[in-house]
Amino acid sequence: MAGPGSVDLRTTYLGLQLSSPIVASAGPLTRDADGARALADAGVGALVLPSLFEEEIVAEEVGLSFALEAGSEHFAEALDYFPTVTNFTSTADRYLELLEETKKAVEVPVVASLNASSTGGWMRYAKLLAEAGADALELNVYRVPTDPQLTAAQVEEKDLALVTNVCAGVSLPVAVKLSPYYSAMASFAARVVAAGASGLVLFNRFYQPDLDLETMDVISKVELSRTWELRLPLRWIAILRPQLGPGPSLAATSGVHTGPDVVKVLAVGADVAMMTSAILQSGPGHVSVVESELRSWLAEHDYTSVAELRGSVSQATSIDASAFERANYLKTLHSWTTGDHLVPGLD
Repeated sequence: MAGPGSVDLRTTYLGLQLSSPIVASAGPLTRDADGARALADAGVGALVLPSLFEEEIVAEEVGLSFALEAGSEHFAEALDYFPTVTNFTSTADRYLELLEETKKAVEVPVVASLNASSTGGWMRYAKLLAEAGADALELNVYRVPTDPQLTAAQVEEKDLALVTNVCAGVSLPVAVKLSPYYSAMASFAARVVAAGASGLVLFNRFYQPDLDLETMDVISKVELSRTWELRLPLRWIAILRPQLGPGPSLAATSGVHTGPDVVKVLAVGADVAMMTSAILQSGPGHVSVVESELRSWLAEHDYTSVAELRGSVSQATSIDASAFERANYLKTLHSWTTGDHLVPGLD
C-alpha cells in the first residue's frame, strides 16, 4: 500500500492545473493579500476572491454624484465651490487592486468573482477582471425572483443570456455559481454549459433574513455552513457528472469541512471541493489538516490519486443509481425507527 505522501492530489479545474482539489472559496480570508498568502501556504489548490457587486458600485457612484451636486440647483455660484474629483477610488478600483495584489502574493490560480445586476454590468466588469489578470471568472448568479409576472422560463432565459454574453466577451474560463432552486435543475445546468460555461459551482447559499422580535427589524446575519449541507451538492454532482460528461468542471461548495467531505465530493464526480466556513472556524491551517485526512483516506483505500477516485460513485457508476433520486425518499423515511434515541446521520 502506498503511503499518504505519495498520493497524487493534482486535479484540473476550469482548464487550470491545481496541486490540490481543496479550493478556498470567496470569503473574508480571500479579500486581502495576507489572507490569500496564508491560504496558499496552507496548501489550497486555488482561491476565489469575494464577489464584486455591481449594486455597491452603482450606489457609490450615485452617492458621490448626489454629494457633489447638492445645492447647485439653488445657487449657480455653488458650482465653483466644488473641486474637480480626479483621484476618486471606487469599489471597482479597489477590487482590481486586490486582484493584482493577490496575484503577486500567491502562485496558485486566482479566480475573480462577479455578481452584477444588469447585462451591461456583467460584461463591463468581466472584461476589467480579465484585463487585471484573473486566471478564471466565477459568475455568482444570486437571484431571488419576486415578480409574480415573471415565469420560471423567463428567469432562466435571462440568466442564460448573461452567461452567453459573458462567456463570449472574455477569453477567460468562466464558472457559473448556481442556486439549487431552478425548477428543472439538470436541464438548466446543461444549458449553462452549452452557453459557454467551463464549469459549474454547486451551490450558492442564499442567506435567509431573520426578525428581531423586540424591534421588529429584519436582521441580516451570516450563518456558517454545517457538514449536513453537503448532501445537496453531493446529490446533484452525482446526477450531473454522467450527464454533462468529463468536459465541464464541477465544484462542490457548502458543507465541506473535513477530509472525508472532500473524498465524498470527489467520489460523486467533482473536480474540486470549496471551503470557507471551516477555514473561518479553524483558521487557514485547517487546510493542511483536511489535506492530510484526504491523503490518509486515499492511501488506506489503495488510491494513488484523486483521479482514480473521481466519479466512482456518480449516478452512472453507483450500484444503486436510484439512491440519488426519488426512490431514496422512502428509504430515508424508513431509516427512522420509532423509539430510537439515536438515528445514524441525525444530530
